[in-house]
Amino acid sequence: MPSTSAPRHILVTGSSRGIGQAIAAAFVAAGERVTVHGRSEESASRAMAELGAAGAIGVDVADAVALEAAIAAAAERNGPVEVLVNNAGGVETAPLARLDVDALRRMMALNVEPVLTAIRAVVPAMKENGGGRIVTIASTAGLKGYAYVGAYTAAKHAVVGLTKSFALELASAGITVNAVCPGYTDTALMAESLDRLEAKTGRTREALLKDFTKVNPLGRLIRPEEVADCAVWLAGPLAGAITGQAIAVAGGEI
Repeated sequence: MPSTSAPRHILVTGSSRGIGQAIAAAFVAAGERVTVHGRSEESASRAMAELGAAGAIGVDVADAVALEAAIAAAAERNGPVEVLVNNAGGVETAPLARLDVDALRRMMALNVEPVLTAIRAVVPAMKENGGGRIVTIASTAGLKGYAYVGAYTAAKHAVVGLTKSFALELASAGITVNAVCPGYTDTALMAESLDRLEAKTGRTREALLKDFTKVNPLGRLIRPEEVADCAVWLAGPLAGAITGQAIAVAGGEI
């Protein structure tokens, strides 16, 4: 891995809100040169202004050609990507009786394929420059099973599998590849889920939140900043011997 004395170009996908935004903010605070990403130019530009980032790309990560072009454009503006954080993704819920192949394909297209696309886009320059860091935000769903999110769980397991395979392939090039697997995290997405469940079930928010946190021995949601801190550490100079890992940030759930 090259020296980290000078600011590095960090690309964080899915960084217009939530965990991704917390990760981008942490790298900006560390003095790095950060490119943020959103599904639209508007959301990406807004995040760039809010965080004081160095650049922004707005693109649907499921569009492989567009994602490759956006990463190339970011590299032209801010130099080769030295740290890639794959955070973009999403979840669908459905019981087995309503889970079809199309749902599985959607989850793979959103959560797995962009990881491969982005990694392929940044690795040649990382090899040329003597190393790099790749961190993918997976989920505890990549380490265990959850009911009613079978397709999402399968996708996150696939992400962890890619991480372990690519870590072996890229180690000799000085590139580390790791996954961070958060448990239920206190984000706007979680708040929206609680809102929907509260309206649908009539249960209190407190009762619903207790259901989400009962699997966590700490008895609380994970903070986005805790996930961000793990990502920043994995990208740091003293994590050069950490590769092929799927690290749970989950309060002891795993």
